[in-house]
Amino acid sequence: MTHTRNRRSAKAAGTRFERDIADYLARYVDDRIDRRARTGAKDRGDIGGLRTPGVVGGRIVAECKNTTRVELAKWAAETELERGNDDAVAGLIVHKRKGVTNPGQQWVTCTVDDLVALLTGHRPQDDDAAADEWVQRMAQLPAAKVRALLVDAGWWPADKPFVAPEVPA
Repeated sequence: MTHTRNRRSAKAAGTRFERDIADYLARYVDDRIDRRARTGAKDRGDIGGLRTPGVVGGRIVAECKNTTRVELAKWAAETELERGNDDAVAGLIVHKRKGVTNPGQQWVTCTVDDLVALLTGHRPQDDDAAADEWVQRMAQLPAAKVRALLVDAGWWPADKPFVAPEVPA
């Protein structure tokens, strides 16, 4: 017997899939992980309580998809929007494998930037922005102060003269 999906059965299957994934993650990662309630236009993903390891502990958005049609570009755009809504460092797409019921055997897709954020706790673009901001702040300081900071940090020899480079605004 072939089952056809209508809107109601698709929503129920999606909710069940989200619950299965949340319960699995709560069991094996952190018991504070849970399925999130729908929040409309400012959606923050389907699973709450996911964090990168370590002291940083940045939030991770997980968007769950239980569908036979894979639409990674569409899902990635949705996940990125939700990542921004949640001020999360990474977004994951957890999607159902056809014929596989074990939550631990489902697919997870992310961008390489998301993978870097998962492994380090911050996004590469955040590092670039912080570095740019640091360069701009350093450019505002007198050359003698910059030299003293660099010498104190061990990044400039104490006996070598320092000429501050021109930094574009």
